[in-house]
Amino acid sequence: MNPTDNTNPFQLEEALALLEATPGVLRSLLGSLPREWLDFKEDPESWSPYTVLIHLVHNERTNWVPRVRVVLSEDPVRTFPPFHQLPEEGEPGDKDVSQLLDQFTQLRQESLSFIRGLRLEPNQFDREAEHPVLGTVRLRHLLATWVVHDLNHLHQITKSLAKRYQVSVGPWRRNLAILDL
Repeated sequence: MNPTDNTNPFQLEEALALLEATPGVLRSLLGSLPREWLDFKEDPESWSPYTVLIHLVHNERTNWVPRVRVVLSEDPVRTFPPFHQLPEEGEPGDKDVSQLLDQFTQLRQESLSFIRGLRLEPNQFDREAEHPVLGTVRLRHLLATWVVHDLNHLHQITKSLAKRYQVSVGPWRRNLAILDL
């Protein structure tokens, strides 16, 4: 499919189905892994799977629904506040992965319930707000980004997990494209 092809426009129900799947995928990938896997970084600047999970929990609390509220508000000036990728120092503490997965699952259910409860009309997807870096964005952009953000981080986690065995795969390495990403 051509990325500029508009024959497949954003569809809310498809987006919600993908967003609903993320907690289960994360639980399947991370729920029973030992801490060595959860803390593995492919390089010093990368996030570990555990850090990605913290980021996803933080986003669920402070990013997506709060920004939807801004876009849909009746304020004449609708501007998103700046966003920090990770919570303040000391948050979320040293929770184990099952606690973070439970928290993410609950927050995501609440977020999706909120979005469904809005009963959005097609014209509302074109409502605009100002992003502090990107400029004018629409609700459809925000919701589509939420989906792709999840998929991006699922990719990031699986890539990190794969790279933990980069050397261990021996001669099969050349057949495993994920190790070159």
